[in-house]
Amino acid sequence: MRPIHDEFNPLSEEELERQRADEELARRIRNEIRRVQSGQADEQMAQEAEQEREQEEELRSAEERKKSKRSTLFWQLFSGNILVNRNVADNYRYLAAIAITSFVSIAVLFMALYAEDRFSKVEREVQLLRERSIRLQEQLFSRTTHAAIAKEVEERGLGLQEPRKSREVVDD
Repeated sequence: MRPIHDEFNPLSEEELERQRADEELARRIRNEIRRVQSGQADEQMAQEAEQEREQEEELRSAEERKKSKRSTLFWQLFSGNILVNRNVADNYRYLAAIAITSFVSIAVLFMALYAEDRFSKVEREVQLLRERSIRLQEQLFSRTTHAAIAKEVEERGLGLQEPRKSREVVDD
């Protein structure tokens, strides 16, 4: 097979590429000149300027919202922005974590003290109930002894008799 293009081209590939790029640049310049002469470029530039102003306004409003958010005392305490020294501000997260764990440990300590106080109150109440139970058992015992029953029967004027003893042996 024979090559279709038999012509010798003295230009190298780089030179051809450079020529194409120059032609593209010249074409773009001509198009831009036509746009400027027709007034389209001015309109487009005005639109681009308006878009840039809108973007800047959005950025400014976003920055103002961010600053107002950062200016609240709670946010400054939470984020560490209230601190002036940068080294301390970098370690603020660790300090905040230590403060939170300290707060939790203090809360747990107070809950344990409250539980202990409640337990001691319940323990005292149980002890008082045991003492009262023992006194009531003593009173019941003193009222149910044979001598106490005999005394009560005499006071009422009833005769107390001993049960009769049978002399027979009972077989089971």
